[in-house]
Amino acid sequence: MKSGATLWWDAGLPGIRYIDQTLLPEEYKIVDCRTVQRLATAIRRLEIRGAPALGVAGAFGVALAASACTNKDPSAFVASVKKDAELLRATRPTAVNLGWGIDRVLARLTGCRDTDTARADSLSEAQTIAKEDTLCCHAIGDHGAALLPSRCTVLTHCNAGALACSSWGTALGVIRSAVNFGKDVRVIACETRPLLQGARLTAWELAHDGIDVTVITDSTAAHLMRTGTIDAVIVGADRITRDAVFNKIGTYMHAVCARYHGIPFYVAAPLSTFDATRTEQEVTIEERNRDELAVMGNSTLIPDGVPVKNFAFDATPMELVTAIITERGVFRHPIDIEALLSTGVTQTTIDPHSS
Repeated sequence: MKSGATLWWDAGLPGIRYIDQTLLPEEYKIVDCRTVQRLATAIRRLEIRGAPALGVAGAFGVALAASACTNKDPSAFVASVKKDAELLRATRPTAVNLGWGIDRVLARLTGCRDTDTARADSLSEAQTIAKEDTLCCHAIGDHGAALLPSRCTVLTHCNAGALACSSWGTALGVIRSAVNFGKDVRVIACETRPLLQGARLTAWELAHDGIDVTVITDSTAAHLMRTGTIDAVIVGADRITRDAVFNKIGTYMHAVCARYHGIPFYVAAPLSTFDATRTEQEVTIEERNRDELAVMGNSTLIPDGVPVKNFAFDATPMELVTAIITERGVFRHPIDIEALLSTGVTQTTIDPHSS
């Protein structure tokens, strides 16, 4: 898992191959995806999840739509691909990377003069995005590793590892890089209710890599902070606006507790996750279905007729974030997101190899 890909293009299908994350840790299964409709289902079902991975999936999804479209008329071809792209875009409204990956490939193919070139260029752009994501995650990891003490215990929430990206990971990328630099890092992984991405995915990744990991219930985190067990909190992000970080539900709770106990709270995310055009109030937080809370296997956990609120994400105010770790360096509040995205040189970066 340390170097393996989460999803990739297979020219032999032609189509996308990916690890079905809903089956882990019981079963490691590679799924062949030949249609945009199947990809949309995979994203909705969280077979593919994680902000950077969704960006790569969106990019490959546009390439898949282009590959499948047989229309020779350039205008009709582009219209067909855009229709499929909007189907994919609608699957996860909160994560910004999905639309970012889609739009980047659409921009590449819409300038093509013929459909054959459009197909080739869309795939080329999608593959470039996947390669860039891997390089980006390694850079995030190297920059973030400098923030961790030589010996520490890190709390993380949900899964921001290789499974959530094309490989390596963001929050877990920081931990992997720190370990590679010789630091002694122990990880406390919140189970992350209701779908247990921390217990199922983060623990699976880290155990596979031989990194010390312990799983706790989400509600145990504050207790461990109060008793001095936690040295730092590192999470990923699904969207970062001018005033807030959107991440898996429960992240805000950890940020509040970390601030109270004087523990640094770090967010590891690529620049593709930043959204300079919106504020917190302008972002739709996805609500998922009742059965994720009410049903476990063959058991009913909530009485029939009792409603639930199943938010997939929450927003953490920027003032609770100690620093955001990106591929361009480490940035502290207040962050000028527009300037960062346009130049990347307006903030102070940290030497990734310092201790």
